[in-house]
Amino acid sequence: MFCEKGLELIKELQRTKDTTLPHYNEDGVRQVLEEVRALNEKNQEEVVAVAGGEEALVYGVALRHGVIQRNKRCLLAYVHNRVKQIQKMRWEFGSVLPAEIKNNLCEDEVNWFNSYNKSLANYMRSIGGEGGLDLTQDMKPPKSLYIEVRCLVDHGEFETQDGNVILLKKNSQHFLLRSECENLIRQGILEHIMH
Repeated sequence: MFCEKGLELIKELQRTKDTTLPHYNEDGVRQVLEEVRALNEKNQEEVVAVAGGEEALVYGVALRHGVIQRNKRCLLAYVHNRVKQIQKMRWEFGSVLPAEIKNNLCEDEVNWFNSYNKSLANYMRSIGGEGGLDLTQDMKPPKSLYIEVRCLVDHGEFETQDGNVILLKKNSQHFLLRSECENLIRQGILEHIMH
């Protein structure tokens, strides 16, 4: 049946939409492209025959053309949704993706991520004054400027915005500006202690 592989790609993304990005299905994409190529070749043969007077072949050409268009839409939806998920992960994880996610990306997706990362960094440096403005900080409005955090690993020295140096040792607790420690929380170095 036509378009099965294209629909399978879309369903694969839907199943993992809220969990993680699945491995890039290079085999599925290749199969869809092969189907498109085969249908296109058959259409070209029959268009030549129609020009020779066999008008009954027009319906087959029209059907295959519709299937080709549907396969193209499936591939575009597959690629578009993966790119949107990768873009979302840049905001969640920062400029470095975890290895388990990066291993699921194809080379073109890694290149797109790196390009998006550079564009976002350039934009953030260009706004907000002298040092720029990190838009990835404070993804949710803070309830207070300072939060209490616990260090989960031995991280070493950490310099705060006011120039103080603190030692982040495992199980040590600190009262820090939220903006200074939000990236460390996302990286798993610190955890926010809720009271």
